[in-house]
Amino acid sequence: MATESEENGTEMQTEVDESVYSLARCKLENLLNKSMRIRMTDGRTLVGLFLCTDRDCNVILGSAQEFLKSTDSFSQGEPRVLGLAMIPGHHVVSIEVESESLQTTTHGL
Repeated sequence: MATESEENGTEMQTEVDESVYSLARCKLENLLNKSMRIRMTDGRTLVGLFLCTDRDCNVILGSAQEFLKSTDSFSQGEPRVLGLAMIPGHHVVSIEVESESLQTTTHGL
């Protein structure tokens, strides 16, 4: 049988976990409908609006465009329009939120 201090310790840890979870969820909710750039393991870059994610770090982008990895640093090429795109979490190398997208939200408040 657990002592009173062990039970209180478990309750306190649960409250801390919920607090961290709540903060992370709030940060993610603030990123909804913001423009993101996601670099993938195969060198492609997708740019689009962040719509959702899940526990496996899969990401859904809306109005997505695909940019291929350029062999020549001067030739960027035309983006390929994808529309709605799902990026598996294990293929994500980095995620950047475009600063203009964040500033629009700040000014709107």
